[in-house]
Amino acid sequence: MASQIEQTASGVEQWRDLARQLRVDSVRSSGAAGSGHPTSSMSAADLMAVLMGKYLRYDFDAPENPANDHLIFSKGHASPLLYSMYRAAGAITDDELLSFRRFESRFEGHPTPQIPWVDVATGSLGQGLPIGVGVALAGKKLEGDPYRVWVLCGDSEMAEGSMWEAFEHAAFYGLSNLTAILDMNRLGQTRETMYGHDGDAYQTMAEGFGWHAVQVDGHDLEAIDDVYRRATEETERPTVIIAKTLKGKGVSFLEDKTGFHGKPIDPDREESALEELGGKSDLTVAVAKPDPSEGRDPSHSAEVELPTYEVGETVPTRKAYGEALAAVGAREDVVALDGEVSNSTHAEEFAEAHPERYFEMFIAEQQMLAAAVGLQVRGYRAFASSFAAFLTRAYDFVRMAAISRANLRLSGSHAGVSIGEDGPSQMALEDLAMMRAVHGSTVFHPCDANQTAKLVGQMVDLDGISYIRTLRPGTPVVYGPDEEFPVGGSKTLRSSDSDDVTVVACGITVPEATKAANDLKESGVNVRVVDAYSIKPLDTEGLRAAAEATGGRVVAVEDHWPEGGLGEAVLSALAGVEGLRFEHLAVRKMPGSGSSAELLSFAGIDAEHIAEAVRRLA
Repeated sequence: MASQIEQTASGVEQWRDLARQLRVDSVRSSGAAGSGHPTSSMSAADLMAVLMGKYLRYDFDAPENPANDHLIFSKGHASPLLYSMYRAAGAITDDELLSFRRFESRFEGHPTPQIPWVDVATGSLGQGLPIGVGVALAGKKLEGDPYRVWVLCGDSEMAEGSMWEAFEHAAFYGLSNLTAILDMNRLGQTRETMYGHDGDAYQTMAEGFGWHAVQVDGHDLEAIDDVYRRATEETERPTVIIAKTLKGKGVSFLEDKTGFHGKPIDPDREESALEELGGKSDLTVAVAKPDPSEGRDPSHSAEVELPTYEVGETVPTRKAYGEALAAVGAREDVVALDGEVSNSTHAEEFAEAHPERYFEMFIAEQQMLAAAVGLQVRGYRAFASSFAAFLTRAYDFVRMAAISRANLRLSGSHAGVSIGEDGPSQMALEDLAMMRAVHGSTVFHPCDANQTAKLVGQMVDLDGISYIRTLRPGTPVVYGPDEEFPVGGSKTLRSSDSDDVTVVACGITVPEATKAANDLKESGVNVRVVDAYSIKPLDTEGLRAAAEATGGRVVAVEDHWPEGGLGEAVLSALAGVEGLRFEHLAVRKMPGSGSSAELLSFAGIDAEHIAEAVRRLA
């Protein structure tokens, strides 16, 4: 279906009128809110007017249509422009537009998927384009190009390394369905951007990464039309349109001036600014709709047979993770990404079984997380894995994924001092705290292979962000293959009617706690061992019952810094338990290289130190 706006003289005039309206509405909505970024919106209005009028294919009445294009505002602070586009498309009323930034309005200061036409939350700069890479990957590699991905970028965010990770990966995967629109308006928040209006600098860098790069006057509507056409005709490479624009375009006292970033126009001057822009109008654009038959949703109908392991075997949980991941890959909606450590995380098991749904992100953890978010936009169940320590580099992407209401599955391997000789740079000792702090997250730390496999099987259908922490060394299989591990549960491995102390452990400290309990039994001290494999949500009811059964005497032991991990979660759960006496064993000294056994002892979290803590309480 063709848009109402055609490439004719009258079409150009309609684009011009639409751009004026987008600027006016950006000023009006920010003025009504008393805050916002109208000048950053005004610079890109011409670019968005032509996109809406001729190139964007989107059914605003059916945002779930899998053939819809994707429009991502990487410069999320330009939300007044995006919301003005929704009014111009007839998707929202003027009253809704003017609810911008009000309490309980879905039109927040930066866009989130509370709005049905928004795929992901943006506003933390440097994220929209990397996420766009993930959306485009789904279209190019999994779905046969039924849609295009358009990403509006700001020139300030081009200083973010994640943007260049996106450039690198988009070119590597040949994402010709991806177009980045760089709103090069020269001015950042406090000063001129790094390259100002030097479009040649951006073009040289983009071409160096293998992109099709074109420059354009971002206020010349016919020239904009031409570069969009060229982008849609490119079949081998992603395209970046480097558009020279003026911040505050259309209002003489704002154009290309510093000092107006992130501020509405002064109420005393707003009326004159609106008059200069041409005043309020009610132009509606019939945005072209895609053919619904062109898109498809991924299938999830498949039998999954998880791997099983014999009790008594010694198996690293990272290996069980990889084998379970390959098993759930029987579902066509499961995809996997890794940060070029797949032979360590064992994501290579998935890559070998389902190579068409495995995406190598190399040593670019930010892009890995962003691509996973983009893939889940299209309905894929994305698992992303790396060393747990390296996920810290991408934490802002995890945080923003939660704001996006994204469903994301993360695996962090090689956690804690138990990894041994590699030393502290490779040891995740803060990951549990990091992941527990994410809104709505689920955090698992299994101790054996069967438990790991069962938890991976559940992660496929979990909503929100889930994280599984896996281990480098082998651990004994203590659970049979028929054991179940519900989210928010725990398992009691040792108990009696005369237990003196409860020891709560997870991961590598579970076999250490079991050994301590066995040793202490010989000296007449009975220990209840609780495997808290689900750290968030935690089995509060079960832990309180165990604590009360042992007279309030509890030891929590973890291979993690003391801040924010299992111990603090347990202590919070036990608040108010009468007579609580609590010992917390955690890594409190900076570790170095050594064997796993040496480092567990050094950190004071091995069986010997657990036994000492129990004796202090008993």
